Amino acid sequence: MAEYSVYQRGAGQTFYPQHAQNIRTLPNRVRSPTTSGRIPFNNPDTPSPSRSPVRSSPQQFGMFNQGHGHQSHNVMLNGRGGQQNYAMQMNLGKPFQHNQHHHQHHQHHQEQTGINHGGQYNHQHNISSGGMSNVQPNFTPSHLQNGTPGSVTSGLSKPPNEHWAEQLRMAQIAREMTQSHSHARIHPSVSKSIVAGTTNGMQKDSDKEERNRPAAQRVEDAKESHIWTILDFGGQNLKVITPALFNYTFLTKLYVNCNKLTYIHQNIGQLRNLTHLDLSLNNLQYLPPEIGMLVNLKQLLLFDNHIDNLPYELGSLYQLETLGIEGNPIPEDLKQIITEQGTTELIKHFRENAPGPEAPPERDWIVLDEIQDPSQETVTALSYNILCDKYCTQSQYGYTPSTALAWENRRELILAELRERNADIVCLQEIDQDSFNEFFREALAHNDYKGVFWPKSRARTMAEREAKLVDGCAIFFKNSKYILLDKQLIDFANTAINRPDMKGEHDIFNRVMPRDDIGVVAFLENRVTGSRFIVGNVHVFWNPAFTDVKLVQVAILMEGITKFANKWAKFPPCKDKVVFRFTNGDSEEGKEPDPTQEPGPSMEYSDGAQIPLLLCGDFNSLPHSGVYELITQGTISNVHEDLGTRKYGNFTRDGISHPFSIKSSYSAIGELTFTNYVPHFQGVLDYIWYSTNTLQVVGLLGDIDKGYLQRVPGFPNYHFPSDHVALYAQYIVKSPRKEKKVSEVDFGPSRDRDRRS
Repeated sequence: MAEYSVYQRGAGQTFYPQHAQNIRTLPNRVRSPTTSGRIPFNNPDTPSPSRSPVRSSPQQFGMFNQGHGHQSHNVMLNGRGGQQNYAMQMNLGKPFQHNQHHHQHHQHHQEQTGINHGGQYNHQHNISSGGMSNVQPNFTPSHLQNGTPGSVTSGLSKPPNEHWAEQLRMAQIAREMTQSHSHARIHPSVSKSIVAGTTNGMQKDSDKEERNRPAAQRVEDAKESHIWTILDFGGQNLKVITPALFNYTFLTKLYVNCNKLTYIHQNIGQLRNLTHLDLSLNNLQYLPPEIGMLVNLKQLLLFDNHIDNLPYELGSLYQLETLGIEGNPIPEDLKQIITEQGTTELIKHFRENAPGPEAPPERDWIVLDEIQDPSQETVTALSYNILCDKYCTQSQYGYTPSTALAWENRRELILAELRERNADIVCLQEIDQDSFNEFFREALAHNDYKGVFWPKSRARTMAEREAKLVDGCAIFFKNSKYILLDKQLIDFANTAINRPDMKGEHDIFNRVMPRDDIGVVAFLENRVTGSRFIVGNVHVFWNPAFTDVKLVQVAILMEGITKFANKWAKFPPCKDKVVFRFTNGDSEEGKEPDPTQEPGPSMEYSDGAQIPLLLCGDFNSLPHSGVYELITQGTISNVHEDLGTRKYGNFTRDGISHPFSIKSSYSAIGELTFTNYVPHFQGVLDYIWYSTNTLQVVGLLGDIDKGYLQRVPGFPNYHFPSDHVALYAQYIVKSPRKEKKVSEVDFGPSRDRDRRS
């Protein structure tokens, strides 16, 4: 059959591909031609270009006349399976005899093409037996883009290696797929030669486990939650794509090949679930830098455009398997890399040589309440998951240059931020023992910090060499302002298996005990005011499938803090609170010693809940989780959905509770937009909780600039050394409430006189 796309505008002459092989013919939209281009039918038996050809028309034996009975679940828009028994007879001005003769010749050609290129796209099988058997290609094998060779290499009789041979094969296939919705027509839901739901000879990549990272919103999840995830706008003569299209963030495949596009809008960076993007056979001059946001891309086809350079942001596409650039005048040095070494090496070249994004603006300081009295006691706290060096691998963060992942560079950025914020209390998660002892403790000592550290529990069973690489939690505090009264470790697994009510519970041994997460608690006293603080730092288990384990860990944490708080409420006053100072001769030259203040008496507390509490950490839990509910509400039901049907002793018999009145510091602004920023997940996992009866939050460190994030697919990078961001808040310390004594009023003898009267 001849297709409508070969119809040429103009007066008086009709061109066919076999007679004009050097003319690039882009298909028009599938609709009736405009009035100015209509040509009378020479054959009165030729039907009009309608969806219902007459019974005697040879059109009945054209494409889509096989009535496939199955439909694929993964539906492709504009590609429908099943009941489409229509096609278009638009070879105007020619008798049917010529069409049928050419069809026989073309069918033989298609069979050969199907054999040679059948497995190329994972859907490019023997087209002659499917819906494309009667389709006439607009491009012949000798087609040249705009009448000129696409590249010097393409003119060679034999490709130099398998990388470029594959490039040329795919380019040839792209040049043949010029019919409207060509990808949709050969989709499994349409072509019976491909069995829907199978891999069709292509091996599926094995799922990669994320180690110690929050579970990502996978592309497979997008497929399951939407009826269709693939969109084919190929061969529509489109000149512009509306930015509204890029709001369809669930798309996994987008085909806009064989159109007249001259640019792609920057909003394409929103389509983060895309795995396949075909922009071939357009008039593109460049790619927007936002293309680097599509880190899930496995196939990016740009064949036969006018792109003369490629953005460095392509280096973020670490999963890209095929970059189709044949037929573009790209620089020879880039072409040489992909020709000789393939797509992977070219992407690595971009990633490792990219200059990096411009530095972001400073994060805003959000003032919630003015400090009226300068003499009022304040405290600042910072919480930061700094991403342990052991977990910061190229396989985990493939979109990040190796220099930005190097621990020597990242630790300097972390240290610089800690010094800049200069918080009174600093809580770090994922800091390993070696980094604490050999770097941070010494470096922060110059900034008046002392620290407390415990590694995760598995370090106890390791040799010293391996144990020093185990991460844990650290609390740093200003030595001139606070004195450490006590410190405690909460080992969740060890505590759980030794609870009398949990002995014999299989879920404890199978789900809680294998996790080595910990909490660290410090008891501090202000040297001058005498006010005391409980500071907790915790790193909760990361896997989102284990919501019950997270809840049990936090329940054990709050239970432990409650026990310690009641013990610390009875602590005797601290007498030796004068900070140790060097003599003037030992101080830095030209620097005057800080003025000293007389220490005040230690404050007394009636019970543990009256002691100011700051609880920091990476809780790996969203604001709607059971963990958030337990901490803020103070109680949670024994049948909460996060516990499921698991058995955890008294926790699942009586419920879980704690005596503190606690809020998230950032709840005043509805939490940050995110605290963890990676390509597959952007959400809040980290918190600084505070006791509302003893502290009042007055200032917060705000979000990262949204404009900066437009071209940053994920952290870490050159400006943010961890995949988490630092939280920082300022508080006013409330004066402890004094209990009012209720005394009975005595009205004296007058009361008796009133009674007698």
